[in-house]
Amino acid sequence: MDSHLKCINCGQTYLINRVIYHCAACGGLLDVVHDLEALGGQVTRTTFDARLGAQSAPYHSGVWRFKELVNPGLPDAQIVSAPEGNTNLYDVPRLAGWAGIEGRLYLKHEGENPTGSFKDRGMTGGVSQARALGMAQVACASTGNTSAALASYAARAGMQALVFFQKGHVALGKLAQSIAYGATCVQIEGDFDAAMRLVQMVCDEFGIYLLNSVNPFRLEGQKTIIFEALQQLGWRAPDWIVVPGGNLGNSSAFGKALHELFQLGLIDRIPRVAVIQAAGANPLYLGYKGGFRDKPTVKAATLATAIKIGAPVNYDKARRTLQWTNGVVAQVTDQEILDAKAQIDAAGIGCEPASACSLAGTRKLVTERVIERGAVVVGVLTGHLLKDPTVILDYHTGMLAGFEVRYANKLLTAAPDLESIKRALNSFM
Repeated sequence: MDSHLKCINCGQTYLINRVIYHCAACGGLLDVVHDLEALGGQVTRTTFDARLGAQSAPYHSGVWRFKELVNPGLPDAQIVSAPEGNTNLYDVPRLAGWAGIEGRLYLKHEGENPTGSFKDRGMTGGVSQARALGMAQVACASTGNTSAALASYAARAGMQALVFFQKGHVALGKLAQSIAYGATCVQIEGDFDAAMRLVQMVCDEFGIYLLNSVNPFRLEGQKTIIFEALQQLGWRAPDWIVVPGGNLGNSSAFGKALHELFQLGLIDRIPRVAVIQAAGANPLYLGYKGGFRDKPTVKAATLATAIKIGAPVNYDKARRTLQWTNGVVAQVTDQEILDAKAQIDAAGIGCEPASACSLAGTRKLVTERVIERGAVVVGVLTGHLLKDPTVILDYHTGMLAGFEVRYANKLLTAAPDLESIKRALNSFM
């Protein structure tokens, strides 16, 4: 079953075993293209449903359960898996009410992956391809989650990992993961976009395999967020899928996933996709509002560090997703992100700040009457609660300058005697 690489702009094709990230003819982004016509007779809902609950490789992974749509020609022995995926889809009526949804709101929690973010789905795809290509070293630029996933999967594969960060702007939980998993960590005196430019130059110079989401095999793994969510919904497509937008890998992967599922007849309609950006890191939003007449970049500034990216590498693929799905882009303030996060946390689910864009954005789009109140919405939570605990404590203790604490869970203090405890608990009792 043949797959190949194809430029999304000029259509130039390349062999799947070639180490290439941009089209040699026009510089465009590349897709991994599968033979959907051949697959049409081989993969059905029943194919994937029969693998649910598998106990052995590769189908115990929520990525490789859909192997025919990820990397069908890859030998099973080359797969590097944790396993990942199989994350929960939460039905959250209380949060639906807060967002103004009267239909149904689900949250797909990708923070339940092995290293705590959706990046594990991409890394099992990318590192497995690196192994198949015989690569010994892999690298990425990162706001934190990519590096944690890369470091973990490279360690499992016996590869050396190199990660570039913006100095002083990576949540300690994420930095600690990268160090613990054995990656070589380089702090750059510049923002993520500078780190991204540098890592591409380093990979070209030293023959290191680049595993940022410009690598199309990363996005093949991330597509499975949509495959799995739709499988959990009994293959009934929701009205909307809402996702945070940073480097726009998920936004890009989701459109490709929906396009392929529709082409194969596994879903009977394509949901609309809403990409939500932080107001301080909003190049796709600016492009969308300007009718995509140009490709804006910004100097990113947001507390949601996972999406603090001003020049996303997957801009063109995300734009394609919006075209395929009649999608929209919205922006939310850091205040709105923190308020939504407090709601998700208090629901017993929890997420990192960037993830809360999904709920904050849903609420905004309902208010603006873009999302209908009776809609069925799937929001994606991209990272685990403990990825950035400092923001949690600073929010609830009022230590974040310039922000209102609208949903505080205040820490109580009491002397070591019963009367003091009783006074402290006065608001609780």
